[in-house]
Amino acid sequence: MLEVNGVTVQYGQAVKACVDVSFTLARGEILGVVGESGSGKSTLITAITRLQRPPARTMAGQVIHHPRDGEPVDLVRLSERELRRYRWTSLSIVLQSAMDALNPLMRLGEQFADVLKAHGRPLERIPELLRMVGVSPDRVRAYPHELSGGMRQRASIALALACEPDLIVMDEPTTAVDVVMQRVILQHIVRLRRELGFAVIFVTHDLPLLLELADRIAVMYAGRIVEIGDAAGIGDVPQHPYTRGLRDAFPPLRVANKRLLGIPGSPPDLRNPPAGCAFHPRCAVRLAVCDQVEPLLKDRDGRLTACHLNGADQ
Repeated sequence: MLEVNGVTVQYGQAVKACVDVSFTLARGEILGVVGESGSGKSTLITAITRLQRPPARTMAGQVIHHPRDGEPVDLVRLSERELRRYRWTSLSIVLQSAMDALNPLMRLGEQFADVLKAHGRPLERIPELLRMVGVSPDRVRAYPHELSGGMRQRASIALALACEPDLIVMDEPTTAVDVVMQRVILQHIVRLRRELGFAVIFVTHDLPLLLELADRIAVMYAGRIVEIGDAAGIGDVPQHPYTRGLRDAFPPLRVANKRLLGIPGSPPDLRNPPAGCAFHPRCAVRLAVCDQVEPLLKDRDGRLTACHLNGADQ
């Protein structure tokens, strides 16, 4: 349904925050994108959705959407006018803070009406959309500040679903809510995906959450994908040292408690990235080649990994 081919995003003249990123997304699939702050996750999704602002620029690559009907479309090359038609109907986004996404001066029903009118959809759908995410239709006259954080976030998801898009990009949609509401929101996402058939790109720093939610996971570090594969495999046997570090930094959900290890150091300054593998200054199992040669993303036992360890790049 979606092909991302070689996307490279640069800030200003020198900082490459997203480098040669490629992946595919099947219809109805949930792809998780995980990594620490500064790994390039948000840069990637703003490039995909064409929401980036200067000084960010997509320097190379394609983002090709294969609609259910019609010819493939490269989102990178759409004009602003074409994008306005494309958003909401084929591609929508749920942001991290619903209070920022919703207009504080408009009642909830008015915001839904704006989207539906712009794309020729019946306003009678508004109560149905709110019910789908567990929000009472009585709330259509409420302003965003009159809703709880969980209600606002669920309303944002309903708004993203208003025009039945093929793909919803979710940028840390559960970060601002408590763990109980997080579980409620995730249950709604899983149920709605199953009922409506849309695909999801779910961005987060929380690897255990993705192990519960996603079909596949892409791990990003210093603007690159360093590992991508089935969620079960990445959770059980992560192949890249960075992925192992992310997994071991969180307490286990279903086994006995263990000592948390964490990852020493900090992500690199992308204005002056290290030579070779960007992770090698923090890696406990680095080889001599790691600070000299940048590893390529290659197939290793059915999973793509960018690591010199155990011949992954041989």
